[in-house]
Amino acid sequence: MTAEVQGAARPTLTTPAAAPSRARGRRTNKVDRSRPAPLSQALLTLVLLVFMVPFVWMVATSLKPGSEVFASPPSLVGSQLRFANFSEAWSYVPFGRYMANGMVVAVLGTLLVCVTSILAAYAFARLEFKGRELIFLLYLITLMVPQEVMIVPMFILMQQLGWTNSYQALILPWAFSAFGTFLLRQFFLNIPKELEEAALVDGANRLRILTSIVLPIARPAVAVLAVFTFINYWNSFLWPLIITNSTDLFTVPVGLNGFLGQQGSQWHLLMAASTISMLPTVVIVLLLQRHLVRGIALSGLGGR
Repeated sequence: MTAEVQGAARPTLTTPAAAPSRARGRRTNKVDRSRPAPLSQALLTLVLLVFMVPFVWMVATSLKPGSEVFASPPSLVGSQLRFANFSEAWSYVPFGRYMANGMVVAVLGTLLVCVTSILAAYAFARLEFKGRELIFLLYLITLMVPQEVMIVPMFILMQQLGWTNSYQALILPWAFSAFGTFLLRQFFLNIPKELEEAALVDGANRLRILTSIVLPIARPAVAVLAVFTFINYWNSFLWPLIITNSTDLFTVPVGLNGFLGQQGSQWHLLMAASTISMLPTVVIVLLLQRHLVRGIALSGLGGR
């Protein structure tokens, strides 16, 4: 009988010990699966190096003498480092004016796109009105229309309004973003409605809920939209080239054409100016890096 009692008690002694072991095994497997494979890391490193080559070559060329830009065989580093190329590029054309114009257009345009996208996205995500889904679908269809197709009618409209060669012509035509509305709407839909319902019970209106509850939660998605919009405005070339005819309103991409001429092109100065023009976007990305990475991960733009 003693043997039977011991045999019956034996499972109760071993069963609790087996469960933590299996749990530890599951945790270990989960951690292993979450680690990127060495092959993936090597591939990502290779892609990064490929993307970095043009930037490295641009910076290297900006420090070369003009006579060595097209030297054969080509070399990454010139015979001397000419930091004076940056000051010469700044004074060769009114580059400071171009930078100021680009900053005004990019900052104001980004603010307008964020405001209009936030309001439209919240309306499509939370407000109930007839034809909401159809209107949103039609709004998304505009993503299929290339901007180049809208250049001519947009120019005619700006001409009729008397806005050609002005800041409002550079900013307002692109102040509404279907992509931004779609991005923020999808993010707003993931925010629990209970938070807003509790605020409505407390007497808050929709605008107060949007600014005090929704936007703080959606800060990463707004950061993603802000970075993308700033870069689009800053790098825009075709529209500023068409709508402006005064050097006082040229933005940086249009102003860079001043280094290319029939009498000869100053490639070393062009690369120096291009390096300078890249700094604002780099600063913006670094400042919003934490929100940018989180926003891309949460919004699904990262492909996960």
